[in-house]
Amino acid sequence: MLILGLESSCDETAAAVVAEGVVRSSLVRSQVDLHRQYGGVVPEIASRAHLEAVDVVSREALKEAGCHLANLDGLAVTQGPGLVGALLVALNFAKGLSLAMGIPLTGVNHVKAHALAPFLSPVGGPAAPAPDFPLAALVVSGGHTHLYQMDDYLTFRPLGRTRDDAAGEAFDKTAKLMGLGYPGGQVIEEMARLGDAKKFHLARPMLHEGLDFSFSGLKTQVLTIYRQAKLADRPPEDQSLADLAAGFQAAVVEVLVTKLLAASQAIGARGAVLAGGVAANGALRRGAEAALAERGLPLYTPPLPWCADNAAMIAGLGERQLARSENILELTAEAYPRWPVA
Repeated sequence: MLILGLESSCDETAAAVVAEGVVRSSLVRSQVDLHRQYGGVVPEIASRAHLEAVDVVSREALKEAGCHLANLDGLAVTQGPGLVGALLVALNFAKGLSLAMGIPLTGVNHVKAHALAPFLSPVGGPAAPAPDFPLAALVVSGGHTHLYQMDDYLTFRPLGRTRDDAAGEAFDKTAKLMGLGYPGGQVIEEMARLGDAKKFHLARPMLHEGLDFSFSGLKTQVLTIYRQAKLADRPPEDQSLADLAAGFQAAVVEVLVTKLLAASQAIGARGAVLAGGVAANGALRRGAEAALAERGLPLYTPPLPWCADNAAMIAGLGERQLARSENILELTAEAYPRWPVA
């Protein structure tokens, strides 16, 4: 099947063409520069930017894939979760294409799609891995920190979730309160490379308490240290700032890896998935891979470009849903700002 996927759940407008699990094109129009001055995503600005970009990136994705609308067997679009105004842009655009071309459209859960990103293949690249199920899947991003049991590519069972801030959200908020800028995950990771993670003792929230997460208190602890040590008065290159960034990152990574390992053991997993924007963090990838390898389990992670929001993962999951005629959308279909995976 030849599928065009569309994504506009937050601050990336994306389009991709996938055929039989192979990504023939994947384009992303980022809005980071638009939102940097505000220190976070502004929903109205995001929606307007999507309106300006969705047609352009769709045309570019089709051109790069060497195909036309008439060649498509189906369409896939992010139906949720996300910012409702942003979601509606790609959703309504996709509904229009579906009606005009007479081809089926399936609505895709954005979080679920992240978990399937490791099982896509790039054109001309190695074949995607074929995992043995069940898998423990950790999807960790700016808006989500969820643990699932994957019984197959389409069957998910929730195991745990954050009770407050998502891990990526905690990275962004911590970077902001430390005056480090936006987006926070990237800048904290860069600073952490120069820091001593043991310099400041930071808590590991809920480390051995079930499979849920909590990062709000850790963020507050960083703020307390930042104020007590008067780090606001230090220059950006001060070693103490790097040490605090390293300590914060180490705490988050340890919690995430520990929970993923605990979930794997609890369900008798034959491997684990680490996906979502925060899965691009090098310390997290290395920590999770080492922990799983000690127990003889493979870790499946997407290539870095497919960790952040993208349409390749939407088209990939959409192709599987269309093959089973799952969640075929009518013109009355709505966007779901909140949409639990299971």
